[in-house]
Amino acid sequence: MNDRDKLYEILRSVQEPKGYFFNNDTKTVHELLDGLLLNKKRYGYMSCPCRLASGNREQDKDIICPCVYREPDVKEYGSCYCGLYVSSDWNEGKKEHVFIPERRPPDKYSF
Repeated sequence: MNDRDKLYEILRSVQEPKGYFFNNDTKTVHELLDGLLLNKKRYGYMSCPCRLASGNREQDKDIICPCVYREPDVKEYGSCYCGLYVSSDWNEGKKEHVFIPERRPPDKYSF
């Protein structure tokens, strides 16, 4: 089992009981998990691969996956910003797939 598959199983087993599921699009999920692993190697923590990390863990703590924006995004839109985590309704097509606006404040990108 490669690192991505291990990460997939760990995150799935922890997040599904909380009501967060991986997107049914496995290609997207694999790309995002690869991004998380790359960021862990690059920065020492798994920052969201869809956002620009500073390399400063304290400054980036809001975007360490699962980010602090995931819960409100999934609650409101059925999907997190990057589309890794979704609700069961989103996966089943009961929730419209729409663009998720960025919730991270712009000042978090000033580095």
